[in-house]
Amino acid sequence: MKKPLILVTNDDGISAKGIRSLVEAIRDFGEIVIVAPDKPQSGMGHAITINQPLRLNKSDLFNGIEAYSCSGTPVDCVKLGIFEVLKRKPDLLLSGINHGENTSTNVLYSGTMSAAVEGAMEGIPSIGFSLCDFDSDADFSASKEIIKTILTKIKDAPIPSGICYNINIPMLPITEIKGINVVRQALAYWEDKFDKRMDQFGKPYYWLTGDFGNHDPGENTDLEAIKNGYVTIVPTQFDLTAFSELEKLKLTFNK
Repeated sequence: MKKPLILVTNDDGISAKGIRSLVEAIRDFGEIVIVAPDKPQSGMGHAITINQPLRLNKSDLFNGIEAYSCSGTPVDCVKLGIFEVLKRKPDLLLSGINHGENTSTNVLYSGTMSAAVEGAMEGIPSIGFSLCDFDSDADFSASKEIIKTILTKIKDAPIPSGICYNINIPMLPITEIKGINVVRQALAYWEDKFDKRMDQFGKPYYWLTGDFGNHDPGENTDLEAIKNGYVTIVPTQFDLTAFSELEKLKLTFNK
């Protein structure tokens, strides 16, 4: 039986420990091709490159696995991977493992999850993986075991078309992870602040800072489950229509 073709990308860059750990976890699950940014692209969201050329270079970082570094964003990597490297859609797209969680509204900013969303837009079963640890040398051993478990399970329960999975893994040893919970995205977001500074010419510049606030008192959220030691799966879609408002707006405008 022919092995499935798996396209792998991330937003922390092709040399990040997270993507190496992801590749190590999935070696037995299919034929792997990697197209990842040549530098960190965290926070790029669903950005694409339209004002400068994109560069694609072969990489030998993965011990015989076909790999390319790309000068663009994670979404650029997905597009180039599909249409220029593979010349067809892969059977599975995996993004990560991200250094740091992508919970709640962080999904909107995340390059890791935007790559998975792009895969879903192309009709490819897609998953974004994140570990709740921003350390560049984070311990991904538990993450690798979780990924193997999830990929084994989706063989019998395929990802629906137009949906991708946002998976966050708590910063715990595998023996302390309580299980896997399918949950909703919490209502939580950054309360932005700017650190204003002056350069050597007396001109101001700014660093974006702020605190992450959870404004969701409800249950069954990604933030709550992670806090309680569970891996979370949030089924995520790219259709941003507010369906709850459709009928009300029709009564107002469709006259």
